[in-house]
Amino acid sequence: MKRRTIYLLILFLIVILIFSLLMLRNKNAERNAILSEIKEKSDIIEVYSPSPFAVITSPLKISGRARGYWFFEATFPVKIVDSDGKTIATSYMTAKDDWMTENFVEFEGIIEFPQSETEKGFIILEKDNPSGLPEYDDSLKIPIQFQD
Repeated sequence: MKRRTIYLLILFLIVILIFSLLMLRNKNAERNAILSEIKEKSDIIEVYSPSPFAVITSPLKISGRARGYWFFEATFPVKIVDSDGKTIATSYMTAKDDWMTENFVEFEGIIEFPQSETEKGFIILEKDNPSGLPEYDDSLKIPIQFQD
């Protein structure tokens, strides 16, 4: 009887270990996919701060660089959404130099937001699209965590 209990305990621990390893593998795969998407856009837009998966607080300063065609009238929209997809704040990033170029242009801005009901979310930097035509839409999602 005692031996059977030990075997069941060992089996239970093995199952927990396998489950934990699978969860960690899935989490790493998801993280790598997000980082890959960010890297794919680095020839168009890069964010210096905050870094992906950073813990953020309000007000948040965002800085980076984007190709001039990402802007319209020297700005482009940014929003913060929670993990449920609910928009909790919107603002604009502003070019720090002449934006009427195809070269990279530095940008920065500050966005204030209320406390989120979720632990995680995204900063979404949207290409300004005054035409409203969907074929000109583009965005970059930076995963973040909200500070408690």
